[in-house]
Amino acid sequence: MTMQPTTAPRIHWFTKETRQQIVDEAKGILEEIGVFVENEQALALLSGAGCRIDSPRRQVRIPAVLIERAVAGAPSRILLYDRHRQVAMDLGEDRIHFNPGSAALRIYDPQEGRARTPVTVDLIRFVTLVDALPHYAAQSTGLISGDVPQEIADRYRLYLALLFGTKPVVTGTFRVDGFAPMREMLAAIAGGPEQLRAKPNAIFDCCPSPPLKWSDLTAQALIDCARSGIVAELISMPLTGATAPVTLAGAVTQHCAECLSGVVIHQLAQPGAPIIYGGSPACFDMRKGTTPMGAVETMMIDGAYAEIGKHLGLPTQAYMGLSDAKTVDFQAGMESAMGVTIAALSGINNVSGPGMLDFESCQSLEKLVLDHEICGSVLRLARGIELREDPIVGLDLMRQGIDRKSFLPLAHTKQWFRQEAYFPADVIDRNVLDEWQKQGSKDAAHRATERVEKLIGAHRSEPLETAIATHLREVMEAEAHKFGMEKLPPLPSRH
Repeated sequence: MTMQPTTAPRIHWFTKETRQQIVDEAKGILEEIGVFVENEQALALLSGAGCRIDSPRRQVRIPAVLIERAVAGAPSRILLYDRHRQVAMDLGEDRIHFNPGSAALRIYDPQEGRARTPVTVDLIRFVTLVDALPHYAAQSTGLISGDVPQEIADRYRLYLALLFGTKPVVTGTFRVDGFAPMREMLAAIAGGPEQLRAKPNAIFDCCPSPPLKWSDLTAQALIDCARSGIVAELISMPLTGATAPVTLAGAVTQHCAECLSGVVIHQLAQPGAPIIYGGSPACFDMRKGTTPMGAVETMMIDGAYAEIGKHLGLPTQAYMGLSDAKTVDFQAGMESAMGVTIAALSGINNVSGPGMLDFESCQSLEKLVLDHEICGSVLRLARGIELREDPIVGLDLMRQGIDRKSFLPLAHTKQWFRQEAYFPADVIDRNVLDEWQKQGSKDAAHRATERVEKLIGAHRSEPLETAIATHLREVMEAEAHKFGMEKLPPLPSRH
């Protein structure tokens, strides 16, 4: 007889009363102080909904009743679809998914021993590797290519992700004019604009500027996503003591106010459109003037604000599983493992950041491979200890084990061992000392470098239909021509 699983392990950061207090205080901030909004469309939506607007300063005071209506209308569950239009992510409750972080300016080169500017071939290798690693539920536009005009960098990285990957994509715009071509490419993959609305295949990050500001670009991204049916992801970034109160609870409260203001703009643009409650805050390091993503306090803010998002009934996101280290070393492993573990135990739905180094500015393919094993281990942890049978240990089972002096040959062991244990790839060493030495005494970073090449060399995603691939290239070539680039960088022949 198979029994139901036990309750999965979870962290709780606040009492129910404190969660509600944070939400109430955030609503009070928006009612009494308001939020600065640069975008004319957003201002028109807010004004039409009854918000008070200080016209010269564009300071918008949002009534609590409007906030409550917007939150109530936003979906508590969001499905994301892959290239084959199959469900790849089910965001809501405590379901956990991982993706690499986005928009790194550099890639770590193990041969050169330093970070450098990525180019097209690096982006293709990154996409191919993510596509090959099953614990990453989504692709991300994780690198910015240095061999195309920066005016098209946002849409170019999405173009490569769609050509060489099959998973849904976490992305975003750098310019207001970037959304239309990106939407067109996503619609081509989905089968058309209405199919994209019905089965979204991308998440767009939309980032308010702390404290309490929506720029023209980010507010427009919220509106464009809502009206297109593309999933919007709020990325609020309070920095304790710098752009937010120094206390962790204070930063969570400001984060809540910024996210609630985004939900209102988004839902006014299109009621019921999908939106995720997320962020990338940091506990500001007063000594160094840096924003450490690997600080335990940063991770605590992440877990805590995700609990507020759940309290509001919204799917959640956080940047976790990344490190401030500059290379793939002990610090990178420690900070990433802590982040992924806290994220999973907090039940965060969409965890961004594996592979990232140096304050979100650098991607490492080697770290991406190692972090994949952290994600696999933590997904096992998040399932908890399951009760397989009743009784838990039958007397017959114990007698068999005692008689055989081992449980290894028993049918019970063969039945359950693969479901009970997570077995990592050989990038994680579990050999005895002699065997490890025979294999070259390689450390984890060395093994990861080898595995990166093995996976990229072996993995081949199914090519896009020729007509779709041609359409995507035409869109990108038109964008490149606008900014003086006659030809896009060459791609492998299959595309």
